Amino acid sequence: MKIIINYDSSWRNSFLDGSNNEPLPTKGNKVVGRNFVGSMTKLRKTENFMKREVTLDTVMGLLNRVIGDQRKLYQARACDTYYFKDIDGIAVSFQDKAMETSDMTYIRNITGSTDQNSFTGAIKSNDLMFSSDYSDEFWGVLALNFDELCRFIINDEKVTTMIEKDPISIISRLEILNKEKAVPYEALACEAVLKLNAVFEGIAYLNKKGDVMPISLYCSALYLQLDRLSSQFDMSSAKTKAGGISGISKRGFTTKDFMNRFTTGDKKKIWGNPYIHEEFIKGEGKTKHLMTKASGQLEVNLDISRDRANEIKGMIENAGVSSFYLGKKGLAYISSISTREIRK
Repeated sequence: MKIIINYDSSWRNSFLDGSNNEPLPTKGNKVVGRNFVGSMTKLRKTENFMKREVTLDTVMGLLNRVIGDQRKLYQARACDTYYFKDIDGIAVSFQDKAMETSDMTYIRNITGSTDQNSFTGAIKSNDLMFSSDYSDEFWGVLALNFDELCRFIINDEKVTTMIEKDPISIISRLEILNKEKAVPYEALACEAVLKLNAVFEGIAYLNKKGDVMPISLYCSALYLQLDRLSSQFDMSSAKTKAGGISGISKRGFTTKDFMNRFTTGDKKKIWGNPYIHEEFIKGEGKTKHLMTKASGQLEVNLDISRDRANEIKGMIENAGVSSFYLGKKGLAYISSISTREIRK
């Protein structure tokens, strides 16, 4: 028996983790579903850019669908009355004749994720973090150049440099420092890192090449200054309930978390993003991978008797499934059915 399926614009990528061949994850008694891994942040990791192709599972899922069985494939296979039990993986073969294209696709994200670099509402610049007696010395750390920063860390030098003290100015300065190039792990930079390692255990200040990341030193220096100024000032207004600095860790910062304290609105939600994975390939440079879509024809062969083939054909016609998905999205339909036995 031969079944020809024509299809168009079938997505050949997945943006959910887990597998279709197992029950949906649960939390307590509640089904929580599979995790969305197609956000811009998640797509930075190569393992989250998941390519897909037509497999035996795809074909068996289609066969079940066109005879009217709408259960998940793993549910149908687990049933003693599974119609294709005697031929699944034994008498089924297929050939996918696909023409693939790369398309820019915008996908919706309904998980409630928030934009790391955005915020909403009016800005509250009169927060005590910017108007207290400690504010000049505390935020002044960000105005130091790198050598001055290292000496401040090593020698506990008093900070006299000034910086504009409002949320936008502070976050703008952090973003500038975040773009600073890595510094060789030597001289003052080496001494500063050793000093910080003695104070803050488990914090990595070096990148994969063994160089020092300036932004990590600036952020840790703020925590160092927070502790040093505590002997002179009441620093409670500079701390969160957990004792940290809002939106700033000892290694870096997150714009949305920092600004959340100083704005009247909620964090800005992300409703979608382009599906793009960027990868650096040696000799080629940065390469962008987009959503792959395929159009073509799927030929399914069943090594069964003509009587069984006629039975399946009748079930397909009775189910009346005119169109269906092939894989993720993609409009598909059966263009022809032949009940002749396969020649061996």
